[in-house]
Amino acid sequence: MPFNRAEHSPLPRFNDDLALGRAMLAQIKEELAAWQRAHGRKLTLMEVCGTHTVALSRSGIRDALRSWVDFRSGPGCPVCVTDQADIDAMLELATLPGLTVTTFGDMVRVPGSRGDLAHAKAAGADVRIVYSPLEAVNFAKTEPQRQIVFMGIGFETTVPTIAAALRSAIEEGLENFSVYSVHKLTAPVIRQLLQDPELKLDGLILPGHVAAITGRRYFGFVASDFSLPSAVTGFAELDLLSGIRDLLTQYHDASARVSNCYPRIVREEGNRKAWELVDRYFRQGDVRWRGLGPLPGSGLVLRPEYRQFDARQRFPLNLPPSHLPAGCLCGEVLKGKALPFNCRHFAKSCTPVHPVGPCMVSGEGTCATYYKYERREG
Repeated sequence: MPFNRAEHSPLPRFNDDLALGRAMLAQIKEELAAWQRAHGRKLTLMEVCGTHTVALSRSGIRDALRSWVDFRSGPGCPVCVTDQADIDAMLELATLPGLTVTTFGDMVRVPGSRGDLAHAKAAGADVRIVYSPLEAVNFAKTEPQRQIVFMGIGFETTVPTIAAALRSAIEEGLENFSVYSVHKLTAPVIRQLLQDPELKLDGLILPGHVAAITGRRYFGFVASDFSLPSAVTGFAELDLLSGIRDLLTQYHDASARVSNCYPRIVREEGNRKAWELVDRYFRQGDVRWRGLGPLPGSGLVLRPEYRQFDARQRFPLNLPPSHLPAGCLCGEVLKGKALPFNCRHFAKSCTPVHPVGPCMVSGEGTCATYYKYERREG
């Protein structure tokens, strides 16, 4: 519904970003106060990206607006949303003779049902941290006697690099390279969250780097199907403030759209070449998310014609049921239904040095972010 506010006049010109940011913040506070007077409560916004979670806290925006905005973090950290069963599968693969597990650094410390990859490595397993999937391809090339498995995590932003690595392995005829894909798609999980009657959101801050690949239109359903204001933003302070300011404009106008507040990077159609490369090797599939369970069409799996490079097919496992740490609220935090402060483990038995759940492991995890920047009264 619209609300009365001061005239939304253009901001004056400033010589530096700091002065502009302060002016934007002051204007946003005025408009948030007007919104709060009209509705009798705080505005509830969800950022659907772990990088945004960090940026809101590191910049001080979350703290500056805490009197008017209840920021909720969504399932935007790829490490955090990886299902426990997939962690357990990688732990089991690491025990197989002649096999090397490669993955990004944060995954090595994510607790599974029976330890983590860091402890598996200490016990003698060949677990290697890579900064690019092409490093894993190079291992396969230089060590033909070993099976090299790359655990591919991430959203639409990172999967093109895995597709490029897979193309390289295929072109070089590397039969000892395979991918264990746990790639996730943001649109299906956002749709799932917005269908939850318990989650009452006033708007979404959408990930600019995802939209750079998929295009702004990818998120069009947020407005067309749910009539919810949203803004695609970047990660600098001015980007975030611009997105919040745009959301307030939508509220004032009683409209709902997916605004592009990151036009220097995001286009309507995204990066077609990158997505065509992904589509060549991957298709949508049903995958499991931590805290959300199985979601239809919410992940990317290798196409049947490339099954020989699919680690799930090459190394079938018969694993016992996975179990989650007692009392861990990572799943609820990822759904925006709990804050880290609500978890009895937070900053006590669960710290970055001794994490209980993945939200404390990843640098983009909500719990790790709150531990570093927000340890105070919630």
